[in-house]
Amino acid sequence: MNNKYIFLSLVLLIIVNPLFSQAKKPTIMVVPSINWCEQNGYTYEYNVQGRTQIAPDYDLALAKSTELKLVIAKIAGLMGERGFPLKDLESTLQSIKNIAAEDMVTSSRSGAEIQESPLDQLKRVARADIIMELTWNVNNRGPFKSVSFILRGLDAYTNKQIAESVGTGPENGSATVPVLLETAVLAHIDNFNSRLQAFFDDMFENGREVALRIAVFDSFGEDLESEFNGDILSQVIEDWVYDNTIQGRFSLLDATENFMMFEQVRIPLFENERAIDTRTWARGLSIYLRKDYSIDSKIVMRGLGQATIIIGER
Repeated sequence: MNNKYIFLSLVLLIIVNPLFSQAKKPTIMVVPSINWCEQNGYTYEYNVQGRTQIAPDYDLALAKSTELKLVIAKIAGLMGERGFPLKDLESTLQSIKNIAAEDMVTSSRSGAEIQESPLDQLKRVARADIIMELTWNVNNRGPFKSVSFILRGLDAYTNKQIAESVGTGPENGSATVPVLLETAVLAHIDNFNSRLQAFFDDMFENGREVALRIAVFDSFGEDLESEFNGDILSQVIEDWVYDNTIQGRFSLLDATENFMMFEQVRIPLFENERAIDTRTWARGLSIYLRKDYSIDSKIVMRGLGQATIIIGER
């Protein structure tokens, strides 16, 4: 009888264990690096608060460079074979074009604006966990070619580097650049992916890192040091952040009567099996202020990882 129970337990372990061992994978988007875009003439200028910035022109690069499309397809194939779901760059760019109006105005009454970089827009629409940034260069030696590459994994929410791989593949006299790159990357991809997965596993356990900025509309008539229901507003906000982060983990970098800046804010990835992003999490604070203190506010996003709650108007 005991042997039968042992046998049944082993069978159940064999069946059930793979289900638990299949960890959820991060969603990834592969993009060419800004450096590669600059070297190949695929950039454009845009203005942010009077300053000229340079951005990668992914639309132009995809339209002009067949090599880029093949390279992205090769890397996507390598990642897909290893179970990492991918967001398609070209489809995401089309989605951005189809959005009728970006959320650029913080209030129709005040006319204040929030400016967002093209890369922030891409991240916000793609909603990937990790941006996989690729740079490559073709080395020529007589009839032989090889490819050197730099592969960086960036947290789409904070832009922090979480993994990097650098290498040069073997020389070949007949292979195409995408094939040469695939060969060069293949020796490094599993170690690279293990670091991506370790980062994502840490997020599951300790929460996703985001930033929260609190500001005040001129029309509010109060400030963050004002009392509401006997409580100082800034303390109300800080207490809510503490209660709604993983293990109360955050850093309050600065706080004045009109401004608060929280960084390294660890928010849960899921709540009641529903995915939580920065906007959803910040909306909880906005709803709390309205219901418990009759304070209106507006949420403005910058990319995926920074929410600004502006108090005083909706």
